Amino acid sequence: MDERRVLMGMTTGELREAVRQLGMPAFAGGQIAQWLYQKHVTDIDEMTNLSKANRELLGRHFTVGTMAPIDCQRSQDGTVKYLFPVRTATPSPPTPHLFVETVFIPDGERATLCVSCQVGCKMNCLFCQTGKQGWQGDLTAADILNQIYALPERERLTNIVFMGQGEPMDNLNAILRVTSLLTGEYGWSPKRITVSSVGVKGKLKRFLDESQCHVAVSMHSPLHEQRLQLMPAEQAMPIAETVQLLRQYDFTHQRRCSFEYICFAGLNDTPAHARAIASLLKGLECRVNLIRFHQIPDVDLPASDDRRMEQLRDYLTQHGVYTTIRASRGEDILAACGLLSTANSQRNPN
Repeated sequence: MDERRVLMGMTTGELREAVRQLGMPAFAGGQIAQWLYQKHVTDIDEMTNLSKANRELLGRHFTVGTMAPIDCQRSQDGTVKYLFPVRTATPSPPTPHLFVETVFIPDGERATLCVSCQVGCKMNCLFCQTGKQGWQGDLTAADILNQIYALPERERLTNIVFMGQGEPMDNLNAILRVTSLLTGEYGWSPKRITVSSVGVKGKLKRFLDESQCHVAVSMHSPLHEQRLQLMPAEQAMPIAETVQLLRQYDFTHQRRCSFEYICFAGLNDTPAHARAIASLLKGLECRVNLIRFHQIPDVDLPASDDRRMEQLRDYLTQHGVYTTIRASRGEDILAACGLLSTANSQRNPN
């Protein structure tokens, strides 16, 4: 097993300290950061402005850490789902043969990457296949960043959404490190990055305080008892409390707040739900994204049809809540919302 430390995921300051401890000049850390985050090298030997002796010294203690996807599936609509190996999922030592799924979604000039932050998920939302997998570990910043770094279409990316496998607030330290690297060393605007959450008490506030990236909250019902049945996280962080927290922040300029809402026919798409959503969000600068439900095994929930979703959209928009219906992408390769799972890959890595 390679015991060398991984460079990818380290900040420029950490790289400077690392090379200083090896006896190299501190400015070499800045050079390494450029090779990693601007030129995206995959091997230390490619860092040609470091002396050969220093490259050899660095290579004895460190590796870049990039890992290519081991599989991909292509949808008829152009969506691509990649299977990435995981090097450093925690708890330690990691279980062998762990993977995550990452989804690339091209749409004209826009190209979005849906990134995973955990192997599986603890939240166990009723309608989500990832939750049925259970939780098998958090990804480190290096493994999260690798999904971007090693993506074949990396140069086409315009947006990144942390809406893949896992709950970002449940792996908040790694998420904050990655978003900091993206908006720092990578030079991305935080307006190109959206981080989702079911609402994890305390951690969502920390994210809002420490990051300027967009936030997307999984609502799925404005009613406490019903949301609790759909999403166990409602017990610890009711949607009403989450909205109250969000009201403390400014979403009128750079940062955007949105709510994700999967529609179930006759369950959460009724006029009563529309009125409750409008009341809950009144005065909050936000948008609601309505999402089609994609059936998963052993879950008997009915999907709303276009007419019901359009009626819900129109009511909310007319009552001051900007609402859209999100286009469903990649359903034929199980890449659409709620369908990601690597349970079979874990059992059958080959």
